[in-house]
Amino acid sequence: MSTEDRLLEQRLEKIREIEDLGFQSYPGKFTFSHSLTQVHETYSNIEAEDLEEQKPAVRVCGRLATIRRQGKAGFCHIEQASIKLQIYVRQDTVGETQFSVYKKLDAGDIVGIEGYMFRTRTGELTVRAQKLEFLAKAILPMPEKWHGLQDIETRYRQRYLDLIANPEVRNVFIQRNRIISTLRTTLDDHNFIEVETPMMQPVYGGALARPFTTHHNTLDIDLFLRIAPELYLKRLIVGGLDRVYEINRNFRNEGISSHHNPEFTMLEFYQAYSDYRDLMKLSGELLRQTAESLHDGKTVVTYGPHTIDFGKLHCVSMKETLVEHWPSSAGNISAEDLADSHRVTEIIKAYNHVTKKSLPSKGSLGELILEIFEDLCEPNLIQPTLVYDYPVEASPLSKQKPEDPNWVERFEIYAGGMEIANAYSELNDPREQYRRFQLQVAERKAGAEETHAMDEDYIRALCYGMPPTAGEGIGIDRLVMILTNSPSIRDVILFPLLRPERDIGLATRLERFEE
Repeated sequence: MSTEDRLLEQRLEKIREIEDLGFQSYPGKFTFSHSLTQVHETYSNIEAEDLEEQKPAVRVCGRLATIRRQGKAGFCHIEQASIKLQIYVRQDTVGETQFSVYKKLDAGDIVGIEGYMFRTRTGELTVRAQKLEFLAKAILPMPEKWHGLQDIETRYRQRYLDLIANPEVRNVFIQRNRIISTLRTTLDDHNFIEVETPMMQPVYGGALARPFTTHHNTLDIDLFLRIAPELYLKRLIVGGLDRVYEINRNFRNEGISSHHNPEFTMLEFYQAYSDYRDLMKLSGELLRQTAESLHDGKTVVTYGPHTIDFGKLHCVSMKETLVEHWPSSAGNISAEDLADSHRVTEIIKAYNHVTKKSLPSKGSLGELILEIFEDLCEPNLIQPTLVYDYPVEASPLSKQKPEDPNWVERFEIYAGGMEIANAYSELNDPREQYRRFQLQVAERKAGAEETHAMDEDYIRALCYGMPPTAGEGIGIDRLVMILTNSPSIRDVILFPLLRPERDIGLATRLERFEE
């Protein structure tokens, strides 16, 4: 029998022994008077003499972190939301039966304590237990000293254990909640309303990505998990909801990396009677206020080796960015060169030669320019940078620039070397939108996988008239990564996608020990 099986058997036996003492093994409720945080806030500044005189009564609960037994008395610490509190238990106070339960407790068990506050000789704030209630048994052993859980795979797969063992992980997700709350409050203050759109869609759209498919049995139709809520939110703009937003879950059937998870959270918002210039100012405000809310009014954060200031948003065109970051060893280029497809092909070949890479040199002008930009510029955009004006081929839902139809009114925001936001002036001409969709369908027939499907109902909505509109999506997960100094997107998603475990084997073991 393995050590873990031996511990499992011992702890299952302890549950039976606790039941024999007249206690429920998993009672339904414990009414507490104070959280552990409230205990410290209320009594930390009260001297030992005053506590001894007042004997303030408390009912507290939590998970056992440590146990020190000393004959007919003992100490333990309970923990709740990363806050610890010492408990002192004496047999002559709680009685023989409850003290017998105390002797059967293990680190990780959950208990309730009724008693009064005092300080030990060393001055530690402590509850003198008058009653002990058993609430739940940890039948699997906790990580060594609760802080031995370092294996990345185990941390992501068993997030419940990660949250117990690593207090800093809990803090990341508390901060994530604050980030989302601040974004929501800022948009509410700008008269946006929060809405909900379908997660299962008959036609996927709003981005260039491969979808996940599912099937509805009753209707006998295939559906797609949404890759973006964009087309539904713009339908609402047509319907007269002039400022809408959704904090939504998106699903894209793509690779997994430190910056990508197939299931991720986006904030998308749309503002009627506006263009992408109006959202540039709002974007800066959203990022600044979110950083300030998390860092006590400061906009400067640490992300890996970098110090990033969200109080500033540098704005630059894509052409200017390419020229600025172009390696001198690959020759000189100008913004004018990026208007010539033959010249761009030469540029890519020169870039590949110098960097020893193999970017494709065939494709549309816009596709080639985007390839260079993503490889050359994106990893180097560390400070918050708004890159505006994108090739039309890469932006099937964006409005073209009147003075140059090869480019569209679109911007993306980068920070920490990755994209965190995407926005544009929305295309609202149904005829041009239909033509763009047709081009996307033709590309799919030619073999392209990440193309936009034809959505005739969306075209129909545009035919009723959509006002000039600007829309934006902000990647919540990536923003949280930067603001909490988390190196991987899996660190900021509670349950990231992982390969399933083959067989945990716990059910069989439990069944065997229960026989």
